[in-house]
Amino acid sequence: MTGLSDQEYMRYSAHLLLDDIGEQGQLALRNAKVLIVGVGGLGAPVALYLAAAGVGHLVLADDDHVELSNLQRQIIFTQQQLKQTKVSAAKASLAQLNPHVNVTTIAQRLTLDSANNEMADMLTQVDLVIDCSDNMPTRQAINKICVTQKLPLIVGAGIRMEGQLISFNAQLADSACYHCLYPFEDTAAVNNCSTSGVLGPLVGIVGSLQALEAIKYLTGMPLSSLNRLMRFDGKTLQWQHLSVAKDPDCAVCASR
Repeated sequence: MTGLSDQEYMRYSAHLLLDDIGEQGQLALRNAKVLIVGVGGLGAPVALYLAAAGVGHLVLADDDHVELSNLQRQIIFTQQQLKQTKVSAAKASLAQLNPHVNVTTIAQRLTLDSANNEMADMLTQVDLVIDCSDNMPTRQAINKICVTQKLPLIVGAGIRMEGQLISFNAQLADSACYHCLYPFEDTAAVNNCSTSGVLGPLVGIVGSLQALEAIKYLTGMPLSSLNRLMRFDGKTLQWQHLSVAKDPDCAVCASR
């Protein structure tokens, strides 16, 4: 493993001053590969902050296109990128921010019926998965594969003026999973930003925290949100913290 270049020393000088990161932590970031599922209100700040931090390889997965209504909160896009696929537009923006970061794009959605597709294969090759999706089937599919492949997972959500953050690590025998917290019902009502609205900075807050937790994990720091549901009220700026235990009867992780 080669050391940091002169340009990297300059670019990441603020990180190098931190005892919790330093040169070894920055090298760990450079050698990391992270999958971000969903490049919307949450995925935009996650991708920007991880690219700026020097995470060496980002995989962006999203099947959507940039629309005018996205620009209120999806800060990685510009007016000139309307109608482009979100992953290609985001890749272009990240290249402008940090050309040293390798970005792979997958313009498709992960579902419970797509266990053998390109995205599922990619999940087996990354160090960390960050769920920035906006629908339950995708979240459950990501969780199931992360449990199977023993991958750490950081999940964020934001709707109206309410945010949530939690992480799981299937490498730990006693870790819960997303299905422990939210057992999947395919008949459940669909609530997302498009149907219920969201205040732009709200998803920025949650996405920034997902990026912070990701950087901490990749540099060897503990995850503050591990098996801990953190709920944020944007109206009052109050946080609520709830511990999540592994469900011994969970259909996804009980046998692990």
